Amino acid sequence: MKSTIRHFLLALNFLLAGPAVLSQTPTVSPVTDAMLAEPPAGEWLNWRGNAGAWGYSDLDQVNVDNVSRLQLVWSWAMDDTGGIEAAPLMHDGVLFLPGPRGVIQALDAASGDLLWEFRPGITPVLEGSDARHLGPTLAPEAVIPADAFTACCRGVQKNIAIYQDRIFAATENASIVAIDVHTGHLVWEQPVADPAEGFFYVAGPIIANGTLVTGISGCTRYRAEGGCFITGHDPDTGAERWRFNTIAQPGTPGGDTWDGLPAEFRAGSDAWIAGTYDAARNLVYWGTAQAKPWVREVRGTEDAALYTNSTLALNPDSGELAWYYQHIPGETLDMDEVFENILVNIDGIPSLFKMGKLGILWQLDRETGEFVSATDIGYQNVIDVDPVSGAVRYRDGMIPRMGQQLDICPSTSGFKSWRAMAYSPQSRAMYIPLTLNCAQVTFGPVEMVVGGGGAGPMRRSNYQFPGADGNNGEMLALNIPDGSVKWRYRQRATMNSAALTTAGGLVFVGDWDRYFYAFDAEQGAILWKTRLTTSVHGFPISYAIDGRQYIAVPAGVGGASWSTQLPRQLSPEIRRPAGGNSIHVFALPEEP
Repeated sequence: MKSTIRHFLLALNFLLAGPAVLSQTPTVSPVTDAMLAEPPAGEWLNWRGNAGAWGYSDLDQVNVDNVSRLQLVWSWAMDDTGGIEAAPLMHDGVLFLPGPRGVIQALDAASGDLLWEFRPGITPVLEGSDARHLGPTLAPEAVIPADAFTACCRGVQKNIAIYQDRIFAATENASIVAIDVHTGHLVWEQPVADPAEGFFYVAGPIIANGTLVTGISGCTRYRAEGGCFITGHDPDTGAERWRFNTIAQPGTPGGDTWDGLPAEFRAGSDAWIAGTYDAARNLVYWGTAQAKPWVREVRGTEDAALYTNSTLALNPDSGELAWYYQHIPGETLDMDEVFENILVNIDGIPSLFKMGKLGILWQLDRETGEFVSATDIGYQNVIDVDPVSGAVRYRDGMIPRMGQQLDICPSTSGFKSWRAMAYSPQSRAMYIPLTLNCAQVTFGPVEMVVGGGGAGPMRRSNYQFPGADGNNGEMLALNIPDGSVKWRYRQRATMNSAALTTAGGLVFVGDWDRYFYAFDAEQGAILWKTRLTTSVHGFPISYAIDGRQYIAVPAGVGGASWSTQLPRQLSPEIRRPAGGNSIHVFALPEEP
């Protein structure tokens, strides 16, 4: 009841306030395919900066010599209606900020003034558009029944996309929306799946050769028909162009890898993180999560269970599968490889790099999907990877059985999670935020009935990673391509944000204890730090306006066990506020 009243009052306030445009919006030019492939200097048009998802800025005004003078120039409080894992965009002086529950705000990127905001179910529809609201994301009970099956992270909005004169987002209602870039008004809303069935989006779309590509989440339950998928949509209308099932169905390629399980008992393969697009090869690369339930014995399959725990290469025009690489076939401990795909050309090889929960840096040929290398950072105790073929073998005793306790490193939250690593072309190194943790886990059975399922019951007791001297957070720099350690930094607080690298020789990252750091990319020394309102929690970016470089970073709460359970258990003396979602923007002092 309190939630319903709050949403009603919020809606009333906005109706009384009038139009969504609150101040003069700067001229925002259309974003083209060419601009996404080669962003103009100082812009941040892709969720990880450039088309290769490097998390890298080529700006160098802020550098190793002067970063100690960095200071806060503005900040903005975001909604506290849910957790944030925001990846902002910046174009033509406007910062586009995704918030909880589908809220998107446009801010003057130099001053922090609000230009417009989009609130699902409240913001007006663009005049002349035939769009309609399917129901307010801000009040999910209006759309999603209270007894609907849901999983982790509904309401989190990681990234958005910008293309032509629109912002695109994917909602917790399992729909995709297009928003006018000038006013924040809704242009169209396209339902993609039934939210009452537990489907929702966490990761947002990307643009690939004029197609809006998005991957769904909420795929843990047993359903009479339909599992997880990636779709391509017309950005002008929202119409679906194609759909690729990330669960191989009976009678289709890969369908025989589920040991004969009926389609309704094949679950998992969520797309928790947005993909990456290679325009030269016209391929999008997307990661998928593990099969559900997590444990082989529980789900009733010993085989590979395609296309779970894989990197997929899809043609964005048709959705046709060009190749796939399954990192851990038949994965059985929730150690998925679903995270970001970074595209780097290394020694003549068009490569794709990624790292999953186990802390193994995979290098694939992104043209063919062939295995190139795997660098195990040496912390996990679950599998062995053949250095020549990439073949995976579980270590003795590490395939769980129901009711049997296992000691695993990492815990099911992983060493690596959605906190994206970043690449620097200057140092030819990957910079990886890690959490050091292990757990004692015991898995239980599930009833195989339509409407049931899920990850499967698990009893988990977390403990600190042996040999880390009580440290829970690590920033690790690996040389590419050999995977040798360039430097590592450890501390008590867990690392809690994605990494950002810059041409100024810097690496930015934040932790659970509210600190935001600038590291020397070559040496690993901390050159600057500041403390924010709450945990640094999202994707830092850098941009420039009128010759001045800015560093922007979100802070906030949420983030599943990586940012809730683990820090509280492993470092209980460190506390953070229960709210405080916000964004903070830094720059060097202006010259007098």
